[in-house]
Order: sequence, then structure tokens, then C-alpha cells
Amino acid sequence: MSEIDKLQQQIDDLEYKVAFQEDTIEQLNHALTQQQGDIERMTVQIQYLVSKLKNIEPENIASQAEETPPPHY
Repeated sequence: MSEIDKLQQQIDDLEYKVAFQEDTIEQLNHALTQQQGDIERMTVQIQYLVSKLKNIEPENIASQAEETPPPHY
């Protein structure tokens, strides 16, 4: 194999690696974008749940001491 053939093979190998890396980066970018969207949706849902929990009236939740005893007492 001549020196030119070796250099051409190295160039071809590098081009293959760059193409593979570009594809991998694109896949990772897509996955990251999806995950960021999921995180934003979950953040909104958690904020909604927290606001709902804060609005629960404490008197609507009976404590153990306030519960009436069962009828057999």
C-alpha cells in the first residue's frame, strides 16, 4: 500500500468518525430537548399540586383526637 493510499484511508476513517459523531450529537440533542420539555411540564404540575395542597383547609382534615369513637364503645 502506497503512502497516498494510507493517507486516503486515514482521511476516510476520519470522515466516518466525524459523520458518526454528528449523528450521535444530533440524537443527544433531541433527547435533551425532550427531557427539558418533560421537566418543564412536571415543574408546572408540581407547582399546581403545591398550590392545591396549600389551599386545603386544616379544619377539613380531622385529627385523631377529633374522630368520634366507634359505636361499640
